[in-house]
Amino acid sequence: SMPVVADEIEGFAGPLAGVLAGMDWAASKGAEHIVTAAADTPFFPADLVPQLQLAAESQMKPIALARTDNGRHPTFGLWPVSLRDDLREALGDGVRKVVQWTDVHGTAMADFPTGRFDPFFNVNTPEDLALAEGYAS
Repeated sequence: SMPVVADEIEGFAGPLAGVLAGMDWAASKGAEHIVTAAADTPFFPADLVPQLQLAAESQMKPIALARTDNGRHPTFGLWPVSLRDDLREALGDGVRKVVQWTDVHGTAMADFPTGRFDPFFNVNTPEDLALAEGYAS
């Protein structure tokens, strides 16, 4: 079973609140990093984690995000737990956009090929679901 970690920020603070909750949980376990992935993205690459780690190391940046020809995918990232206090402060100051916060710290990009479709395609509507079913067949 997997632990469920709730956001501690009141109201809807967006994905960064989830990143912070993950960082806090990981810190309690002695981890140095967390990886995030969107739950509505069924086709993300199997090599996501090693590619994010490679990008962060080779580009010498603390945070790594996924990118395709369609742009950055900021909910797919490698995050150092050491930035959690800074993130908590930013959220307290009203920061909600992921890239607004990540760009301050330096962000490596892990590039992924698009192929037949963007592997970070997310399913939000019945039409998206139909497309996903087609991609999966």
